[in-house]
Amino acid sequence: MKKHIAVMLLLFNAILVLNEPLTFSASAESLPRPSWLGKEPLIIVGNWDSMPIFRFRVGGNPVWQEDDYFREHTDEAVRKLKEMGVTMAVIHFYKAFGLVAEQEQMEDSKKLAALCKKYGIKVGVYVGSTVGYETFLAEKPEAEKWFVPDYLGEPVRYGGTQTFRKRVYFMHPGYIKYMKRVLKIAIQDLKVDLIHFDNTSMQAQPQVFFHPLAIENFRKYLKDKYTPEMLKRRFGHNEVRFIEPPKYARSPSAINDPLFQEWADFRCQQLADYYGEMEKYIRGLNPEVAVENNPHSGISGDNTIWSQGVDYPRLLSHTDIVWTEEGNKATVGKDGILISKIRTYKMASTLNNKIFTYTSESPLQMAEAMAYNRQCMGMVGGALAGYELPQEQRNYIKFYHKNFNHYKDIINVADVAVLHSYATMGFNNDRPYQSTFLFEQALIQAKIPFDVIFDHNLKDLSKYKVLVLADQECLDDEKLDLVRNFVRGGGGLIATEHTSLYTEWRQRKRDFGLKDLFNIEAPAYAGSVQPEQLVKSAVVKNQIGKGRVVYVPEVKAAMARNSADRMASRYWKLPLNWQELMESVRWAANENLSINIEAPLTVTMELMQDINKSKLLLHLLNYDVERTNLVKDIQVTTQIPAGKSVKQVILLSPDEEKDQTIPYKVNGQGVNFSVPQLKTYNLVVISLN
Repeated sequence: MKKHIAVMLLLFNAILVLNEPLTFSASAESLPRPSWLGKEPLIIVGNWDSMPIFRFRVGGNPVWQEDDYFREHTDEAVRKLKEMGVTMAVIHFYKAFGLVAEQEQMEDSKKLAALCKKYGIKVGVYVGSTVGYETFLAEKPEAEKWFVPDYLGEPVRYGGTQTFRKRVYFMHPGYIKYMKRVLKIAIQDLKVDLIHFDNTSMQAQPQVFFHPLAIENFRKYLKDKYTPEMLKRRFGHNEVRFIEPPKYARSPSAINDPLFQEWADFRCQQLADYYGEMEKYIRGLNPEVAVENNPHSGISGDNTIWSQGVDYPRLLSHTDIVWTEEGNKATVGKDGILISKIRTYKMASTLNNKIFTYTSESPLQMAEAMAYNRQCMGMVGGALAGYELPQEQRNYIKFYHKNFNHYKDIINVADVAVLHSYATMGFNNDRPYQSTFLFEQALIQAKIPFDVIFDHNLKDLSKYKVLVLADQECLDDEKLDLVRNFVRGGGGLIATEHTSLYTEWRQRKRDFGLKDLFNIEAPAYAGSVQPEQLVKSAVVKNQIGKGRVVYVPEVKAAMARNSADRMASRYWKLPLNWQELMESVRWAANENLSINIEAPLTVTMELMQDINKSKLLLHLLNYDVERTNLVKDIQVTTQIPAGKSVKQVILLSPDEEKDQTIPYKVNGQGVNFSVPQLKTYNLVVISLN
């Protein structure tokens, strides 16, 4: 009876929220972030797919599935999670069958949230973006207008066998209003700490924007963005009333059609605006609730701008945490390819976000998150599986808790910035991805500290010694001037292939936009349908005032790749000229890099410094631990901040029983020491006076 009354109150609350007026005013202003983020380690578990209505409708469940569901909601289960070291549970809440259809299981969510709070475990809740229309339409028949029409003769659904999940145009005012009802219940009734929006990678895919309202919004976007004169320059005419989004069966390699380009930008902006509105609403209800969503792919070789409408700088300006389900399990794969999520972690760090991802399979995955993520170990298991982790993984969780003071209030040291420019990476799926990813792979394996940066970061490059433009072909005059200013101020620049040869509309220039720095002529124009030729030259080095510039004609891939293929990890083999590339980095930096490490190519590192400049923190990871379970005598030389001296060097590791003090030698403004052995993960703490 009590449960029935609670369910009725929950439903009554939902009905009250329905009468709220709809507002939509996503703003680019920076809203306050939750104060608790970064103060404790995020070690998460989740059970968002366990709710019976979803499991029964999907089918194929074991006979004990429902027993497990009820067990998850017990005091014993939550207590064991606390004992294991879990600090957050992302629990089931709204799978989008409708508030009425899910009301009973929402009450279960409320019970589970209260149990987590009892044990000091923060609570995130799942919020789906597809709609289980079979039950949803019984609750809200007018939602039929939200659904996306057929695309290329096929219904627009979740995919696979889950045909009961339809996709909607997420900017429909009715849908936005309904989602705010869902959020208000989560924040006010469940007292959640985090909202987990799922399936972000699907929301702005091409087919979604054939909704009639989306087509209308696209036309308005073009009219608002450009004057009639600029529209004429863009399309040859200024008539937008009958423009339609492009339909296509496969992704083009180079995206030259201005309609395709504008449509990609429109989809990215719409998705960012939607989450901007959700963020503003959430912060307005409770600024201590974190916002998280799931763009799925990370920085893993997909052109997310084109395929998903995901431009990370825009999207992540409205989030605190993002998921990646890219795969790329930390290891050394076939052909000796080092596979990692390092790029994704670095992207999120640049954009002031943390990453949620699966890390329970191996200690190396946990170590990768500890080293490259920010105060987050990721998802260490399901709500039931979590406390059944192997002892080795449990040891890593204990280590993270014990030593968390070395993981918070830190900034990374990066000598090199690798640019992912929007127009370049959005409008060409071929060589820019290959060259950028392979240059980053060389930096990772050569153990040179770097950041992944984006267009807006060009305005302040003071942190870096070298800027890398690996086939960053589409750069406008403003960005070219920012690059020149960096070089004139004493910075180093490395550019490859067709960098600066195109405008941001991907129009070919007569010559390199940075010809004054490269001191080399662009290849002859081969026509718009022919592949661009490479410059036939050796590496060119130029001293430009205080700065140094290197032009590299080609990042030479070690593996053949079809231009239509995404730059997946199977292609991440070190480029044939990786040593030449790294020598160019050192020359451009005037032989003044922050750290030098002598270790196998399968060992990686991340160098950090605490905000008080009282210590340096060196993370070392052995990605080839399955074959080489011990790396010995790693030689390290690292610079010490000006005005500081070394007090002590200590080696910490979850793989070792005791901490170890390491002898060191000071040489000028640097310190030298040897790390005696590395199993999977070491943390070297250099204490400073």
